[in-house]
Amino acid sequence: MPSPPGSTLRSRDSPLASSVGQGQGMPASSLLQVFLTSPTEVAKVRLQTQAQTQTQQRRSSASWPSAVPPRCPAPSASLAPGPKYRGPLHCLTTVAREEGLRGLYKGSSALLFRDSHSFATYFLSYSILCEWLTPAGHSHPDVLGVLVAGGCAGVLAWAVATPMDVIKSRLQADGQGQQRYRGLVHCVVTSVREEGPRVLFKGLVVNCCRAFPVNMVVFVAYEAALRLARGLLK
Repeated sequence: MPSPPGSTLRSRDSPLASSVGQGQGMPASSLLQVFLTSPTEVAKVRLQTQAQTQTQQRRSSASWPSAVPPRCPAPSASLAPGPKYRGPLHCLTTVAREEGLRGLYKGSSALLFRDSHSFATYFLSYSILCEWLTPAGHSHPDVLGVLVAGGCAGVLAWAVATPMDVIKSRLQADGQGQQRYRGLVHCVVTSVREEGPRVLFKGLVVNCCRAFPVNMVVFVAYEAALRLARGLLK
């Protein structure tokens, strides 16, 4: 049966068709993104967790019994060592110097799993929701439809991404002090065994509360930029 006039053009311009086209290049783009962003993710996690790590190390050293009694009073809190990393660049150079290039790419396998699955869910869910929310007789949803579709797409993407994001952060923070995890699978098994399956969804509520309004704005700006570009190319 021949297609009705204009149906081919509409199918190519539809959000779902655009999402399928974007998904074909997802593996290569995810690899490139992991290569570029993994060092900055390591620096972010180390800077966020260094105070907690230093506190745990001081508590463990203080609770460890000493065979020789101390001869001088303990140093005051003002003499406690400062943070190990003074900023993002200092963190990156310190990790590279102490742990080598592999230290900058700790958790990159979890980061790859997180981004590839979440981005696929992100664009596909947005496209499907846009198709559902498009009024009859129109080719694109209105502003309210884009807001709802964008916010829901962000929430669904983080629902898929959170388990690997938890594992990624644990692997990247593991370089401070004694190394605990031997790899991705060992980190997953150890975390679930010690804290239960719910540990994989720590921070999900916060991520979703952040993702909904942020992605509402992102997709409204995205659709506005697309319409502006189409108008300029006509």
